[in-house]
Amino acid sequence: MPRLTLDTLPLARRRPRAVAIAIAALASVTLAATNATPASATPPGIPSKATAQSQLNALTVATQGSTSGYSRDLFPHWITISGSCNTREQVLKRDGTSVVVDSSCAATSGRWYSPYDGATWTAASDVDIDHVVPLAEAWRSGANSWTTSRRQSFANDLTRPQLIAVTDNVNQSKGDQDPSTWQPPLSSYRCTYSKMWITVKYSWGLTLQSSEKSALQSMLNTCSS
Repeated sequence: MPRLTLDTLPLARRRPRAVAIAIAALASVTLAATNATPASATPPGIPSKATAQSQLNALTVATQGSTSGYSRDLFPHWITISGSCNTREQVLKRDGTSVVVDSSCAATSGRWYSPYDGATWTAASDVDIDHVVPLAEAWRSGANSWTTSRRQSFANDLTRPQLIAVTDNVNQSKGDQDPSTWQPPLSSYRCTYSKMWITVKYSWGLTLQSSEKSALQSMLNTCSS
């Protein structure tokens, strides 16, 4: 659509009504630009509150397992997803705004909004891809008995809300903690975070401990839908 200005209107049509319409249209465009806000990362597969509640009720409560034998190498990532793009680069493109990549699929520019803390970044190096359910937490919850192939699928899961671009030091402060000891600093996102965590554990058949379930229930109770 060509840019709309008063100069584009033929002279014969510059009547009061036409001018008023043009001014209104221009004002609308300006207002939309002024009110633009950073895109909020929304991984796929986030369930409704009702579905998440049903899934939480169905999860098996068990004593947390040991981290003995755990290694991140047992969860191969990042893997090639398409062309030269690996999982990290795919999530950066999905969760960012105006992302530009080079020939090797590395993000050279863009903007990333971190829903965990509300910060916005313009350098991909300031952004981590968080495993919502950490790999070590998955290991302690049943993934220790999985095949390497299944652990690879879990670590690179783009179908469920398991991967999300967030501020790097916030992700590092989370480490491998579950919601009983760590929740997103931005309290308004905790509802969404609980739904993501629950559906990932449910989809992958992982267990949860009692304190974790209580924390998830409290977070889920803050959801309106």
